[in-house]
Amino acid sequence: MSWRLAKHRYAMVGVKCRKCGAAHFPPRMVCMDCGSQDMDKFQFSGNGEILSYTVIHTAPEGFEKQTPYAIALVKLEEGPVVSGHVINKESIEIGKQVSMVFRKLYEDGKAGVINYGFKFEVVE
Repeated sequence: MSWRLAKHRYAMVGVKCRKCGAAHFPPRMVCMDCGSQDMDKFQFSGNGEILSYTVIHTAPEGFEKQTPYAIALVKLEEGPVVSGHVINKESIEIGKQVSMVFRKLYEDGKAGVINYGFKFEVVE
């Protein structure tokens, strides 16, 4: 359950530099833009635009039951580019707007522990 302590794994909480205003996700100790270590926690909106995507038909171990599924590069409104599953892959297109949603990611191990996190949904 240690993943629950890492808020950026289930919510879009990152950091924002006090010096230059750059927002980073996942959180970092040092600003990638100016090198400052003066950071504040920052809640991202979860809204963004699809820059690129692919549909996975041959999945890595643990994701076989989810195929086919879409993974996209999403430029968040606040600036960072992140990758994530897109749940309504039939609507996916470069340039479309998406919004973050909280969903099941996968089941882990023989015990079937369910791991949750963020995915994206195309906004129609």
